[in-house]
Amino acid sequence: MGKPTGFLEFARKDPVYRPRAERMQDWHAVECLPSDTDIREQAARCMDCGIPFCHGCGCPLCNMIPDWNDMVYHGRWHEALDLLLATNPFPEFTGRICPALCEGSCVLGLHAAPVSIRSIELAIIERGYSEGWMSPRPPVVRRRERVAVIGSGPAGLAVAQALNARGVSVTVYDAAPQAGGILRYGIPEFKLEKNVVARRVRLMEAEGIRFENGVVVGEDISLKFLRDRFAAVCLAGGAREPRDLRVPGRTLRGVHFAMDFLRQQNRRLEGERLLTQEEILATGKRVVVVGGGDTGADCLGTSLRQGASDVQQIEIMPEPPPARAASTPWPDWPLMRRDSSSHKEGGTRRWCINPQELLGHDGHVTGLRAVEVEWKPGPDGRLVMSEKPGSQCEFPADLVLLAMGFTGPRKSRILETLGVQLDARGNVAKDANNMTSVPGIFAAGDMARGASLVVRAMADGLLTAEGMERYLNTTAAASS
Repeated sequence: MGKPTGFLEFARKDPVYRPRAERMQDWHAVECLPSDTDIREQAARCMDCGIPFCHGCGCPLCNMIPDWNDMVYHGRWHEALDLLLATNPFPEFTGRICPALCEGSCVLGLHAAPVSIRSIELAIIERGYSEGWMSPRPPVVRRRERVAVIGSGPAGLAVAQALNARGVSVTVYDAAPQAGGILRYGIPEFKLEKNVVARRVRLMEAEGIRFENGVVVGEDISLKFLRDRFAAVCLAGGAREPRDLRVPGRTLRGVHFAMDFLRQQNRRLEGERLLTQEEILATGKRVVVVGGGDTGADCLGTSLRQGASDVQQIEIMPEPPPARAASTPWPDWPLMRRDSSSHKEGGTRRWCINPQELLGHDGHVTGLRAVEVEWKPGPDGRLVMSEKPGSQCEFPADLVLLAMGFTGPRKSRILETLGVQLDARGNVAKDANNMTSVPGIFAAGDMARGASLVVRAMADGLLTAEGMERYLNTTAAASS
């Protein structure tokens, strides 16, 4: 519990960002690592709350937060690291990009600012690396079974990490030149520097995990090849089918999906070849981002760094309240307005805007026509949208980025060849062991659960690894 009176003595300290003028000139991380003194004070704020809702209700990984907060306060960093790694395979990722669901259910948050759990988590893992405690830990005994994981995003990495720790030999295949999936190619450098991803991948390789990058399963190697050589296969390709904006003018040049824009920038920084002939750059352009979520914010920050002349982010939903909404009482994740580091750098945000048409000249986009909407409770209590009369508006644009989420896994030769069943939402269906309708083929992360948070993908990867281990044990027992 840290210090019994800590929550009365110390105020919450949010992460500190580098000065805006400085960080807008580069792509390095905007968030500064806190000092040991600050972290110890923040850990001291953890209360003797009796029932730690942050542990079970808030965190998908069930991190034992109060315990490692207490250890940090008392300077027992190595023990805190071991306890953190017992539930979280990659704290260096969640400590940087997780929205901290745990903080939304912190008991202290009932009457004051919650404990800075995410910052403490990041401090623990970075202390582990700086002290040399994050050395390779290969399994003592190897099983004879081998498994393949297709996709090296957070879910695929979690599956590989967990199975390798259990002695299973794991090979991870990914079509991209480098491992990491959305961690490397989707999330901007200024939120998650790619040397952090590369550092973890090197550690996993040293522990015995094999990465085969630049390999398209179904083209470069066949599924028969995998099934002949591996006892089980896990699909972890993510939910990569973006939601489209079906309005007149959609085929104009200069209208792109957000992830294509973000992937290009990450590839550009890595010195990799771009995947398309058309280079997507915001330099000197008026940019409109359609979608108010994290991906839209990432587009905003990226556009500003590329030198956009103006950036506007529009969202169809109403503006959230400044504090926790009554509709999401504690310990639920609070509905409230959140401003990311990108929002604090510039640009304009507008809510209750519904796009109607993309305008163009000579085949290139020049603007977006929209209408303002309002939301009112319907007969069943659900919010119903209606257009506000006479509220049509236009947004000048040279580049329009669509960041409206994802509809499910991208249709691929893998899914077609395997013939796995899909659920009603178009995601890969799986049973209680996370196995698909095809025996020996498993699915993890967004490909099966739908687009969600990195921390949820990791948690689902760990559960999938457990299901795969049970399957391996069953098949091994049957063949003996």
